[in-house]
Amino acid sequence: MTRQATIKKLTASPLLWPAVALVALLAVNLVLTPSFLSIRIQDGHLFGSLIDILRNGAPTMLVALGMTLVIASRGIDLSVGAVVAVSGALACAHIASAADPTSPGTVVTATGIALGAAVALGLWNGTLVSVFGVQPIIATLVLMTAGRGIALFITDGQIVTITSPPFKVLGAGYAFGLPVAILVSLSVFALVGLLTRRTALGMLLESVGINPEASRLAGVRYRSIVFAVYVFCALCAGIAGLMIASNISAADANNAGLWIEMDAILAVVIGGTSLLGGRFSLTGTILGALIIQTLTTTIYTAGITPETTLVFKALVVIAVCLLQAPKFRAALSRRRPRPQPRSGPPAPATAIPPQATPSRQPTGPTTQASAMATK
Repeated sequence: MTRQATIKKLTASPLLWPAVALVALLAVNLVLTPSFLSIRIQDGHLFGSLIDILRNGAPTMLVALGMTLVIASRGIDLSVGAVVAVSGALACAHIASAADPTSPGTVVTATGIALGAAVALGLWNGTLVSVFGVQPIIATLVLMTAGRGIALFITDGQIVTITSPPFKVLGAGYAFGLPVAILVSLSVFALVGLLTRRTALGMLLESVGINPEASRLAGVRYRSIVFAVYVFCALCAGIAGLMIASNISAADANNAGLWIEMDAILAVVIGGTSLLGGRFSLTGTILGALIIQTLTTTIYTAGITPETTLVFKALVVIAVCLLQAPKFRAALSRRRPRPQPRSGPPAPATAIPPQATPSRQPTGPTTQASAMATK
């Protein structure tokens, strides 16, 4: 493969510009904080700004992975933030009311209750969308509104704080030198990648997103696929809710998972997955989630007011999406000045040898008369 072909292939990749944006954000942080990329080992654990970005971005990665599959099926899930709040509220409420909050059995039971509730909420969304045919944005908007109220009802409108070292492991613990939250997110990413890229599930999901009716006529059980992706998305949101509650050892129904659905959708879009459904990129989604978390870290490092984070996120998303758009890139390439041919001595004129022209036989009345006289 030639060099030009390699460059053309790289520029055509939808992952190029998200990777460039992530590297640019890291470079800005390096300028603001020269020790930004340094990683140190303390008590056998890795610490540093990069590790903090990965750990704090783990919940967004999880929710974005589930959102990727939902969007690939030509749907959307606005209720993931509410599912995050309900999951954390149930777990913390159970641990706080238990006789021994520090017992591993209590933590396992609380985790099971929270994930079971998340799956039940996913079943609700999947039933509305795949069985009753409700528009995804309407079906999930209902739970987005009601779910936050359910979380407030569970916590009585208060912040439920707990002290449970086993529960804190999920959000703030370490294993093999890395935060457990990172390992859980990477495990889910690897599992989803294997299921969607090493089996026919990914192709079936893309076919459902491209044309559900044609998929149905081809024998694909598109309702089951749509149903499953909403359940999986809610399960990912439930795990993310446990991570957030575990990290702060509390359940805040008002703020837990607030706007995380928007961050997840932005991560999916930045990663190159179309909102119209069809082809999707899990790697691009991970890059998008890292870009969002790195941008948040950059704003805090630069001393900018945290309330303006949404404005900067919108600017980055617009820039990345424009660079990914084929029409925008085509317009940029047309405006680039074309290279002028190099000036040099004129090429010597070459003499063209004369060619013998075949004699043409005269045609007309005279020729026809001569032929008749000969006969």
